[in-house]
Amino acid sequence: MKQTLAIIACAISVFGYSQVKKDTTKSIKLKEIVLNSQRFEQDKRTISKQVESISKQEIELQNSQNTADIFANLGTLSIQKSQQGGGSPVIRGFEASRILLLVDGIRMNNLIFRGGHLQNSITVDKNMLENIDVLFGPSSTIYGSDALGGAIYLQTKNAKLLSENGNRLFSGTILGNYSSVNEGKSGHFDLNYANRNWASLTSFSYNEYGDLKMGKQQNGTEPFFGERNFYVETVNGIDNRVVNDDKYIQKFTGYKQYDFMQKLVYEPNSSTRHNINLQYSTTSDIPRYDRLTDLNGTNLKSAVWNYGPQKRLLGAYKLSKQKVFLNSDLNLTLSYQNIEESRINRNFGSKNQNSRIEKVSVFALNSDFKTKIRNADFIYGLDFVYDDLKSSAFVTNILTGVEGILDSRYPNGKNNTYSGEVFVYLNNNFNTKSSYNVGLRAGYKTLNSEIVYNSLNLPYTEINQKNFTYSGAIGFVNNPSKNIKIALNLASAFRVPNIDDLSKIFESTNGKLIVPNSDLKPEKSVTADLGITFWDGNKIQFENNFFLTKLYDPIVTDSFIFNNQTSVIYNGINSVVQANQNQGKGTIAGLSTTLKAFLFEKLLFYGTFNFTNGRIENNSGNFPLDHIAPVYGKTGFRYENKYFNLDLNMNYNGNKNVKDFSPSGEDNLVYATANGTPSWESYNFKSSISAIKNVIIFTGIENMLDTQYRTFSSGINAGGRNIYFGAKYNF
Repeated sequence: MKQTLAIIACAISVFGYSQVKKDTTKSIKLKEIVLNSQRFEQDKRTISKQVESISKQEIELQNSQNTADIFANLGTLSIQKSQQGGGSPVIRGFEASRILLLVDGIRMNNLIFRGGHLQNSITVDKNMLENIDVLFGPSSTIYGSDALGGAIYLQTKNAKLLSENGNRLFSGTILGNYSSVNEGKSGHFDLNYANRNWASLTSFSYNEYGDLKMGKQQNGTEPFFGERNFYVETVNGIDNRVVNDDKYIQKFTGYKQYDFMQKLVYEPNSSTRHNINLQYSTTSDIPRYDRLTDLNGTNLKSAVWNYGPQKRLLGAYKLSKQKVFLNSDLNLTLSYQNIEESRINRNFGSKNQNSRIEKVSVFALNSDFKTKIRNADFIYGLDFVYDDLKSSAFVTNILTGVEGILDSRYPNGKNNTYSGEVFVYLNNNFNTKSSYNVGLRAGYKTLNSEIVYNSLNLPYTEINQKNFTYSGAIGFVNNPSKNIKIALNLASAFRVPNIDDLSKIFESTNGKLIVPNSDLKPEKSVTADLGITFWDGNKIQFENNFFLTKLYDPIVTDSFIFNNQTSVIYNGINSVVQANQNQGKGTIAGLSTTLKAFLFEKLLFYGTFNFTNGRIENNSGNFPLDHIAPVYGKTGFRYENKYFNLDLNMNYNGNKNVKDFSPSGEDNLVYATANGTPSWESYNFKSSISAIKNVIIFTGIENMLDTQYRTFSSGINAGGRNIYFGAKYNF
């Protein structure tokens, strides 16, 4: 079986294939799908940029354990993991603060989103997702800073009125799942109360995951890698290195998560709609697994390394009203977010435990207007965002409980950013076969950071920046025949340095210390891409996207001279000094190829193939860019009828040699093998069964061959063979 699927994978790597969403019509024509990710709903036919939409049915079928894992199962994104409770998506070679996360149209990116790897997407409850849109390529003209590589738009379920809910007063869902690979248990409940002109939706989810078991079987001819042979156990304040009874269990990877959501809608008339959106997510401590495996000689370096409870609170009010200003439809959103993150670590044998806490508040106003200029859609609006950070830290003696002073991760004075931007977007048809779109954005952003206390004797106590921001995009769509679509885009994007870029003091791996640098400038990019889609009636769709990005003033982490020194003593360790710096220019090029084809009436063959190459050039030479994943994709067969949805698939990644890793350290070569990241394949079977009215049964096997592997840039092995089952009851 493995050899057969491997041959299929080789064929797919030449021709390319695409993931398909649940579609009971058995048609794979280019469908007229409306997308909320374009500020207003828009027909997918008229969108020139590459967009992938993931439906609620597809999300449920994949049975991912958190939102980040949904992306890992797509075959069109790659994911980095430093611990089980996380996952950092990569779009076209950009990751973390260089892609934009949005929930219900509200920016999740804030002033401490870092450039390395991020886990924030897991704070959006996977059980409440209505759909996901992934926007590939520059999206700054639509959404502003950070969207260099693209944007991920997470749309949660909305409260439904009686007319939208089949005239049912009450409706809802009860859902439960179990996974064997980590003894994972999850439960979810939501209830919709519908009235004629108002409705309420209440949701709660609970997830508990134990330590993750890796695969036991050798990955082809690659050596065994990543076994957890020993770990630290602390008894009466004394750290001991303990032999792991089962080296395939990755000790200290388990965590818990709780999610709550409340939505209200009020529609006084057909042209006005009011929405209230409340979301809250919190976790237990989440162990940073890769840091718990770092060595200091023959001993483990850390006895404790946790992300503290990751908390996200969102409160938003949205007004939708037709025909207001200049005959425009209006979407007006006022939002507030409160985010808390913390890092708790203690070195092996030390009595001092360090705690660093970050509390972020975000206030935003987004106003979108849509009108017609003759036959053209004209969208315009204003975006205002204010971010505030309070960073604190303390050290605790675990034996006496006495607390002391500690450097905070970010300056412990006043830290804030403010941005105000205006945008316009026009979409029009040349004729019945061709259309174009053009967009512009301009604005102003400020940053203030006040350093009150630090032990490094920084040469300044305040960092201030003011930046004028701008971007533009133009796109063309042409349908020369009923079977061909051609799309061209040229777009710029920008990312303004935030507090994390400019002001943080961060102890990296292997005795490296990142210090503040007040001289950073915004990163900028220009991207050209071409999309060509062929389809043959209801049987075949073949899509190709090619892109080339030029990156200017990229922010990279490199050696730095600090107070005339190249190294300093920090936390008792002689550390090499590094800092974020604008260096040279970069080039990223790549392609994604997709195909889906019905072999029989209800049997679909699908797959994806993705290739990306990135380099940076500066005064020191020409080097690989970080975050550039090796070749990857997904292939599979999908059978679907009225009662069954069966999916047999294979996720695959190519290898990445040591010479292709970025010298910045962001690619985590320290957590790879001596030769880099080996190629791997994972075979999976997933199913949903709807044989009982209002009940759907989910079951499947992931990593059927129990292969031992680790995804590129990750510090934790992927899960081994996982047998899961669950059930959903709709009432």
